[in-house]
Amino acid sequence: MKTLHRAVLALALPVSLAAQTPAGPQPNPMTTVFRNRTMALQRQLAQAFDSIPESKFSYKPTPAQLTIGYIAAHLANDNYLFCNNFGDAKGTRTPEETSTADSVKATWPKEKLVTQLKASFAFCETAFAQLDDAKLADQVSMQFGNAPPRQNTRVAVVFGHAMDMQDHYSQIANYMRLNGMLPPTALPRPAARPAP
Repeated sequence: MKTLHRAVLALALPVSLAAQTPAGPQPNPMTTVFRNRTMALQRQLAQAFDSIPESKFSYKPTPAQLTIGYIAAHLANDNYLFCNNFGDAKGTRTPEETSTADSVKATWPKEKLVTQLKASFAFCETAFAQLDDAKLADQVSMQFGNAPPRQNTRVAVVFGHAMDMQDHYSQIANYMRLNGMLPPTALPRPAARPAP
C-alpha cells in the first residue's frame, strides 16, 4: 500500500507543480535570477544597516578590519561601479560623495551613510530594469580605482555585483552577531497565515 501512495505522489506532484507554473518559457530567465537575488540582498543589507545602532558604526572586530560605517560607504561605491555597467543609465552622485575618501565617509553620521546606500540600491534597481538576457554577453569596460580599464562581459559584471553584495552581507552579519544582534536572515520567520 505504501508503494502505491508513493507512486501516486510521484506522479501527482509534478503535475500539480506544472499547473502552478505559467505555460511556456519565462522571458529572461538568467536576468530574472540575478535581479531577484540582488533585490533580496539589497533588502537584507538595508534592514541590517537600519537595525545597527549609530554607536556601532565605528565598530570593527580587529584593527585590520573595516568599520561598519566604512562598509556602508564602500558598498554604495561598489553599487554604482557595477550597476553603471548594466546599460545606458548612469547613476548620479554629489561631488562630496565622489571626491571624499572612504576613510572620511566612514565617520559620517549613520543617517547620511544609510541614505546614500539606499540611493545606490534604488539606482541599481533602475539599472536592472534595462537589462535582459540578450545583453548579458555584451562587452563592457570597468575601471577599479586608478588601474587601467578592463573589458569584461556584462554577465561577469552582474554576477560580480551579486557576489560583492553577498560578501558584504556576510561581513555585516558577522559583525552583528559579534555585537549580540541577529542579522536579517537569522530572524524568526513570520508564522504562516491560517487558510480561510
